[in-house]
Amino acid sequence: MTRTGENAMSWALLVLRIGASALLVYGHGWPKLIHFSERVHHFANPIGLGSAPSFVLVVFAEVVCASLVALGLFTRPATIPLVVFFAVAAFVQHAADPFGKKELALLFAIPYVAVLIAGPGRFSLDALIRRR
Repeated sequence: MTRTGENAMSWALLVLRIGASALLVYGHGWPKLIHFSERVHHFANPIGLGSAPSFVLVVFAEVVCASLVALGLFTRPATIPLVVFFAVAAFVQHAADPFGKKELALLFAIPYVAVLIAGPGRFSLDALIRRR
């Protein structure tokens, strides 16, 4: 890949990481976090862990992991809980629902699968750490 192509790929990965993660944290994770005590015992239990553990894992994925991906820190490991969470949401929690109910989870999964495959790019804390 040419230097120009590498730059374009790194910029695209930066936009993908920050865009998907900002939308996820702002629209889904942060509201769950600030209303944690109100929602923790009423959350779904799609894999049989219980409402509270399931909710904690979802908040961890939507806030902590998404923030790490946005920063490009521990990027590939941070995408794994997100991809698993969205797969569970689409194929377990909404298994019997029409496609429209699965769609949001699948749309969020796609950028995280892409980042898992491609890595964070040059404009990331992971790349900065590797250069040292």
